[in-house]
Amino acid sequence: MFDALSRLASSRPKRILVVTGLFFVIAAVFGGPVTGLLNADTDSFSDTGSDSSLALDLVAEASGLDAMPSIVVLTDTDDTQAQRELLAVLDGQDGIGQVAGGPDAGPPFVSTDGSQTFYAVTFAAETDSDLATEHLRTELADIDGLTIGGVAVAFQQVNEQVERDLVTAEMIAFPLLFVVALLVFRSAASAALPLLVGGLTIVTSMLIVRGVDEMLEISVFALNLITGLGLGLAIDYSLFMVSRFREELHRVGPGAEAVRRTVATAGRTVLYSAVTIAGAGLSLLVFPLRFLYSMGIGVTIVALVSAAVSLLVLPALFAVLQQRVNAGAPARWKRAQEAEASPDHRGFWYRLSTFVMRYRVATAVVGAVLLLGLGAPFLGVKFTGVDSQVLPADASARVVDETLRTEFTEADSSPVLVALEAGAGDSDEAEAFADRIAGLDSVATVIPPRHLGDTLWQIDVLTEGDPLDESTIDLVHEIRRLDSPGTVWVGGTAADQIDQFHSIRERVPLALLILGALTFITLFLMTGSVVLPIKALAMNLLTISATFGLLVLIFQRGNLEGLLDFTSSGALESTQPVFIFAVVFGLSTDYAVFLLTRIKEARDHGAGERESVALGLQRTGRIVTAAALLFAIALGAFATSEIVFIKELGIGVAAAVLIDATIVRAILVPSLMAMLGRANWWAPGPLRRLHAKIGLSES
Repeated sequence: MFDALSRLASSRPKRILVVTGLFFVIAAVFGGPVTGLLNADTDSFSDTGSDSSLALDLVAEASGLDAMPSIVVLTDTDDTQAQRELLAVLDGQDGIGQVAGGPDAGPPFVSTDGSQTFYAVTFAAETDSDLATEHLRTELADIDGLTIGGVAVAFQQVNEQVERDLVTAEMIAFPLLFVVALLVFRSAASAALPLLVGGLTIVTSMLIVRGVDEMLEISVFALNLITGLGLGLAIDYSLFMVSRFREELHRVGPGAEAVRRTVATAGRTVLYSAVTIAGAGLSLLVFPLRFLYSMGIGVTIVALVSAAVSLLVLPALFAVLQQRVNAGAPARWKRAQEAEASPDHRGFWYRLSTFVMRYRVATAVVGAVLLLGLGAPFLGVKFTGVDSQVLPADASARVVDETLRTEFTEADSSPVLVALEAGAGDSDEAEAFADRIAGLDSVATVIPPRHLGDTLWQIDVLTEGDPLDESTIDLVHEIRRLDSPGTVWVGGTAADQIDQFHSIRERVPLALLILGALTFITLFLMTGSVVLPIKALAMNLLTISATFGLLVLIFQRGNLEGLLDFTSSGALESTQPVFIFAVVFGLSTDYAVFLLTRIKEARDHGAGERESVALGLQRTGRIVTAAALLFAIALGAFATSEIVFIKELGIGVAAAVLIDATIVRAILVPSLMAMLGRANWWAPGPLRRLHAKIGLSES
């Protein structure tokens, strides 16, 4: 396969580049609009098969209305003009099942000081609430004196904020990446390659995601991942392909042979890497939460597309550019390039690895203790969910939510909803159960039971704390434990968070099994060893442990709030550790692949155990560290996001790749390789014979 790719690139490079250019335009035209097609519905973070989701579905089916208001409109009590205009718009809107509230509706809809009132808009159950909400927001935007919020509005505003943040991140990342890439690649021509590969990867991935969205609804948050990961992998793969091509130019000179050798070696490594990262994405598909499986689909698509672009387009560019791949480099940079391309070069990374291996036990202990120390804060982790509080303080949905909690006594945009199966038409059992709920801690008010038909009753519970406070979470558990006259289903934000966490915890073992097995198999096929894959898995866990500890220190404990411009909720968003675990695991394995392939190559060419490690680190040390720095810029740009869990994603992945490329690859890998020596390459006899038949070789 690799010979065929190199022959194609060498024989028809211009044709490949012309087709690539045309495809880029088509992909940009049809894939670009996907940003406005994906959504951030309220169930992006929900297990739609859970008890909390069933509660909402039962209420909607029985009442013909959505279980909770989608839109809440806040206005001044004496602003009659705004109220008249509001009601006129609502009267002409199709799909609305109920409008409640206003100054004449009683205390629940009037603030304690009498200055404000609100209207709660509930859509009919069969209405597309997302489209209806979007239309209503547009209609109401022209009316002065209204503040628009509610659950549906909050998630649409999250969607819109993510789109704006995506543009901001790209504007920051692209120019910064080019400047740093110029210093890393030491050539203007080479520095442009990762941006070209990254741009092509992003638009192609968006085109594929648009097609997938026609069959399986994808969360808008996957777009952030596609941008950041697409750029990051493009940088990684371009660095390894360019550096190898320079080595081959030094060895065999310009021509088809240099391209062939590059594809056969670095190209094969890129394929290994893409498979391991795609495997990380596949592990996320076991989760029923749309946010997580959308991220899994995004990871898988981006990894495979980035590898395909690197294996098809970069070799064609090499065939056209040849020595001009180093164009735009000052004389000093050219001398540095030639020194690095020389197989006899012994530089900083060679000397560092030699030092580390000389004091292997001490350096291994120091590295492991440092990572475990960084990871220790994760032992006290707390989790939370997604609601209006993730929005900026001036977002209208957050303003409405906070105003209802602080200025109104019996109003809540996110109550605990209880669906109760009790005697048909007989309110005694339902009222008795509501009284028992009212006696629980953290209950502010219990709305009298509402008969929805047959044996189903709805009881809304207003809480003293916020929807995701520990007290509200405990309350949901207590309601579910109460003796009841029939089946009880509990819904609402707090119940949804409980069920989400349970769903994640239940499926984590399967995800870990998939991730570990795919990683082990890939590394075994590459190295023929069972020891090296086990070591790689252990070091991946150390990297992830340190990353999670840093996330707790920053986002849970509130360190760096001023620098990163966020307000800590005292917990991590519960889907982020799962996602970050999978992605970081894949990226850590990615760097392990890069290093181990060069160590194995040196060993296969006759270098001793320690010499092969030193040569492998010399060949990859600068490249891996530079790739990690550039990757950190690409994903770290999400730290500018106004949505806190997007910040967690960017900071978490950026920190992880930097930790892995420095402490793990520069200290732990050489020290442990030196400790085990020849035992690194051990495998049982049957597996050695199996590898001889089906193993993947880089040369």
